[in-house]
Amino acid sequence: MTLTLITGGHSGLGRETVRQLEALGHEVEAPARPQLDLADLHSIHAFAAAFLASGRRIDVLVCNAGIMAPPEQRLGDGWESQFAVNHLGHYVLVNLLRPALTEGARVIVLASGLSAIHWDDPQFEQGYDKWAAYLQSKTANRLFAAELDLLGAPGVRAFSVTPGYILTPLQRHLPLSEMIEAGWVDENGKAVDDTFISIEEGAATTVWAATAPELAGLGGLHLERAAVVGPIDATDAQRLWAYSAALTGVSAF
Repeated sequence: MTLTLITGGHSGLGRETVRQLEALGHEVEAPARPQLDLADLHSIHAFAAAFLASGRRIDVLVCNAGIMAPPEQRLGDGWESQFAVNHLGHYVLVNLLRPALTEGARVIVLASGLSAIHWDDPQFEQGYDKWAAYLQSKTANRLFAAELDLLGAPGVRAFSVTPGYILTPLQRHLPLSEMIEAGWVDENGKAVDDTFISIEEGAATTVWAATAPELAGLGGLHLERAAVVGPIDATDAQRLWAYSAALTGVSAF
């Protein structure tokens, strides 16, 4: 049976992804706090060590968990929280679990809009902007997938996925008034922006990335609406990998 490990699998988009994959016959493991806390490198190391000791192998690894636009918070050695959780936590987890990935395994990293890495102040120490920080973390997700695929681990291919605009607990840090002002929802919290899609549709792209036979042997691609959008823009991917390795002390390659 195909073993899929997914982060953030107990709520929102992740829970729906688990449901769809299980319906297709996957064995799905969805570790969550306190078993695995992506905000805590010690927790990630402990989880990975225990998993490797079990001798189990991973066929699909989905980096789904994330936070969006929270108040400023510092983690680790002063890391901006969205960069730390959305990118660094997954970067460390995948690197540590590398020995457990089967040949032919797929690593799927959930991303969003494409922005840039703020190399002049990547941790927003000179002034915090929650949306700029969020988009940076999602750009980092794409770059991480691109470099992971390029490094050529035996048979392991990586993809980034944009699931689309969906109302889920990801918006928990946003006041209703802000979402109304943005034109996303009405006073009852119901979506009014017709670019929003259902949670089932959003999860479908991750599931397609995990299972589509037409993606066999491919990688380094960005996917959206269960289709290939194109190759991941890998500008700065190598630089980001080196920066992430320096911050965390982890790199499997």
